[in-house]
Amino acid sequence: MDNLIAINKPKGPSSFQIVARVRKITGVKKVGHAGTLDPLASGVLVVAIGREATKKIAETVEKEKEYVADIKLGQTSATDDAEGQLTAISDYRPDLEEVKSAISGFVGEINQIPPQFSAIKIGGQRAYKVARAGETVELKARPVIIKEIELLNYDYPDVKIRVVTGPGVYIRSLARDIGQKLKTGAYMSDLLRTRVGEFDLSKSLTLEEFQIKYDQQTTSD
Repeated sequence: MDNLIAINKPKGPSSFQIVARVRKITGVKKVGHAGTLDPLASGVLVVAIGREATKKIAETVEKEKEYVADIKLGQTSATDDAEGQLTAISDYRPDLEEVKSAISGFVGEINQIPPQFSAIKIGGQRAYKVARAGETVELKARPVIIKEIELLNYDYPDVKIRVVTGPGVYIRSLARDIGQKLKTGAYMSDLLRTRVGEFDLSKSLTLEEFQIKYDQQTTSD
């Protein structure tokens, strides 16, 4: 079996745990994934099964991605998402036009600092490991491209947006930066990835659906 498939990852398991489940279902040792989703995030996780498929991972990671993100204003998070320790920043309530203006300022090529708790390597160590040890992580801003941001809903303190990005964009960082621009603080409270390149959420399989489909294929073969 040599395939690229889209798994609809639920909240809870890590991307690595999803890969381990696919490996167990198929019995194929060479399994990888394109574009990590944090445990609290859900949606499209592209999984490569087999040696030839895993060679295409780097190419898949570079493709356009689409997300629906929930952002909570008024607080910041140590991890820039709902998992970290929260700090109250401001009870100021921006109006709708302020929120729209702040969000629109992030469309195009921007310089973005990745989250302290990320898998980026600093001096040979993952940033999240350094941060968990209580040390400050010095991460440099890097250019990324945000192709579209659409405001789906705003009901203070909750902001819901749809985002289309190029590679390397952290939605957690985008949420943090929107909060800085509004002077309220903010963190990402929920994230759903709806598309990676041509892999769409509507055509993604849950692990249970993949198990059934795989069993049917092997039985018919």
